[in-house]
Amino acid sequence: MPNLTRQDARHRAESLRVDSYDVRLDLTGPDGGPSERIFRCRTTITFTAKRPGTSTFLDVIAERFHEVSLNGRPVDVSCYEPAEGIVLADLSEHNVVVVDADLLYTTNGQGLHRFVDPIDDEVYLYTQFETTDSKRMFACFDQPDLKATFTLHVTAPAHWKLMSNGAVTEVEDAGNEHSDTRTTHFATTPRLSTYITALVAGPYFEATDHHDGIDLGLYCRGSLAEHFDPDELFTITKQGFDWYHQNFGHRYAFGKYDQVFVPEFNSGAMENAACVTLVEDYVFTSRVTDVRKERRATTVLHEMAHMWFGNLVTMRWFEDLWLNESFAEWAAVIAQSQATEWTDSWTTFANAEKTWAYRQDQYPSTHPVACEIPDAEAVEVNFDGITYAKGASVLKQLVAYVGLPQFLAGVRQYFTDHAYGNTTLTDLLDALNASSGRELSGWAKLWVETSGISTLSAEYEVDSDGRFSSFAVLQDAPRDISPDNTLRPHRLGIGLYNYDEAGKLLRTHRVEVDVDGDRTEIAELIGQHRPDLVLLNDDDLTYCKLRLDEHSLHTLRNGGLAALQDSLARTLCWSAAWEMVRDSQLAIRHYLELVISAAGSESVVGVVQAVNKHLLQGLEMYADPEWALGARARFADLAIANARAAVPGSDHQLAWVQDLLTCAGTDEQLDFVAGLLSGEQQLQGLTVDTELRWLMLRALVAGGRAGEAEIAAAAADDPSAAGAREAATARARIPTAEAKAAAWPLATQDSTLSTAVMKAVRIGFRDPWQPELLAPYTARFFEEAAGIWDRHTAETAKGIIIGLFPSWSSAIDEQTVRLADEFLADTSRPGALRRLISEGRSEVVRALRARAVDTAAGREALEDDTLSDCAVCRSDG
Repeated sequence: MPNLTRQDARHRAESLRVDSYDVRLDLTGPDGGPSERIFRCRTTITFTAKRPGTSTFLDVIAERFHEVSLNGRPVDVSCYEPAEGIVLADLSEHNVVVVDADLLYTTNGQGLHRFVDPIDDEVYLYTQFETTDSKRMFACFDQPDLKATFTLHVTAPAHWKLMSNGAVTEVEDAGNEHSDTRTTHFATTPRLSTYITALVAGPYFEATDHHDGIDLGLYCRGSLAEHFDPDELFTITKQGFDWYHQNFGHRYAFGKYDQVFVPEFNSGAMENAACVTLVEDYVFTSRVTDVRKERRATTVLHEMAHMWFGNLVTMRWFEDLWLNESFAEWAAVIAQSQATEWTDSWTTFANAEKTWAYRQDQYPSTHPVACEIPDAEAVEVNFDGITYAKGASVLKQLVAYVGLPQFLAGVRQYFTDHAYGNTTLTDLLDALNASSGRELSGWAKLWVETSGISTLSAEYEVDSDGRFSSFAVLQDAPRDISPDNTLRPHRLGIGLYNYDEAGKLLRTHRVEVDVDGDRTEIAELIGQHRPDLVLLNDDDLTYCKLRLDEHSLHTLRNGGLAALQDSLARTLCWSAAWEMVRDSQLAIRHYLELVISAAGSESVVGVVQAVNKHLLQGLEMYADPEWALGARARFADLAIANARAAVPGSDHQLAWVQDLLTCAGTDEQLDFVAGLLSGEQQLQGLTVDTELRWLMLRALVAGGRAGEAEIAAAAADDPSAAGAREAATARARIPTAEAKAAAWPLATQDSTLSTAVMKAVRIGFRDPWQPELLAPYTARFFEEAAGIWDRHTAETAKGIIIGLFPSWSSAIDEQTVRLADEFLADTSRPGALRRLISEGRSEVVRALRARAVDTAAGREALEDDTLSDCAVCRSDG
């Protein structure tokens, strides 16, 4: 597959200025209906050569060519190879190239994706071009710093709706014998990068509105229209535009604004200018907790922020991808916290996004926020927790460092100076230096241009009155994983929390300080009574791992988490405890005790779900296997008890039921699930809708209580695309060797399946509670990984390698590490693949250490119990 290098992109950008694209697409077949495999595209490009007489190359992945010409002269494409593109030789100063070709639809979510709705057999199309897949729909110079204007004309079935970056200017009969075919003409766009151009086509359901001079559109498949909630989505959209207009100082630049919820989308959303595509899982067909609604709102605001960060001003090359993603993530959360109903969105950010960043930043593949990207394939694996969540965390730290008004002033100047252009880190720093009055190149070197994460801990002494006689913040920046990890400056809060008379744990004192170096004395706290809890990084201003002191950890382990009143403070404590588990400083069995004591009283449902998810992951990977099965049953019983105790019909009730369905295993638990599904068992307020029915069936299948007959019946009752995916997951979860053997090729090899279905199979195959059935696939994974990478596109292959890397319980051993080492020893394998293998290996190594700690903790507890029993025996004589 084509893999554009930075060197080739830089040379081409230095040689050309691209002026315009005129793209004419025919999406119809011989009968005037939608074409099935091939579509035709005629692209006319005007561009300037800065050095006439030289050559360049044009990107396209075509099935066959009808015409290729440069300045009216035919171009020989008899030896065309997609990896090399079309060579354009002997350029004039002003050039016109025409490429008329047949291209292929895809089912992998890249290029022009084609989907047939199983409900009504209607065809739906949408594009996904990031990083460099525009070439799959039209001939282009496919790199971010060769911006141009785009004019699109599309011939399609007359009953389809068509959306693109520009507004529709005219719709006319196609001028052929098919009266049910129309050609839609779109307005010419401002200058855009190729990867944010878009086309969406099909009989989409449409809802429209208007706000602040902007025409708004919302779209979903026709068969989902009854579940669509445009009112809430329009509200979020309007709130977002108001906040961005007020704070960014530059009006939205792309006219109308469409958001389309599309099937089989590989990620959460894509920021195509004026034509955002979002995964249609955000059209909720069953009841969901507020967590998913909040996540959807964050996604809407994230993509909207891209209209400024990424679309109006675009990175020059992908080493500055963070100028798009980190900024959009930060902007989405602050806008959400200040302009929508989700005023605690920073709690959610700390709870979910930063945990993702911490994990990513401790892989051997960790990288700076702004990092070296040698080619387009390398950037595919850099859409990660560092580029998104760490980058956004770093920006939050920068805001605390320079002040929000000063930061936003710099952002406004950045947009003014670089609108419709391309930038680097230096351009942003110039604007922020001027607005803040601080010289930020040193800050950027430490926070943006080096990798790794610091650990902060409190060291203190108390006098005879229980007051601090000394207090220091210690910073450690270990280099075992990241050789350039370094001590960094931090602006952070330190909160002191004490129990009140009612038993509530409340903040009674707070200081905000600058921390730098390996030890920073905090004079402001001398003389303060030692509290029940010392919380470094109070209010989550900086990006760090937090180590709790022994006294504070004792408070949390003895009811303090349940008593702690502030949701963000609780989240920081939960996060610190989880990182201590991952770092082998707290046994997973002790984390389970925290969950048992505090999760049932946790008021933020998103925290409940995240904590439970971590626990279940820990029981699979970090627990003594002989203890883990009983711990799983204990947690499932807890889930049942908390579901029964929750307010009927509440999000908490639904969340606990959903968590139960991931781990129910005993006969009594499976009886409870079966009773809920049949209606014989009732939980007041719980509606067993389509999504919950599938989750219950999957649990019963994994427990041996249901099989192919029940799956087939459920699929017949739910003939939707989502139902087909659920059935694929359930079949792969059948607890037999035969089911796993049937699922493996579907999950790894079958290119006839959509990426979405392959993912569904992977989810079922990798059941965490079936380690014996998965054991044979540890060695097989390493045998086939290179072939998987070669056979699929980078995006699809990445999902397979991450999803099926053997980190299930039976693979947490030295043999898996050895197999990974042998694989990595072949340095001829693609760098992106080797990176993913190294990340999986590091998780197994981490799990081995954590498992040893948990096993030792179990032995200690057993010895303590034995000694206690002996003491009782002696006292009884």
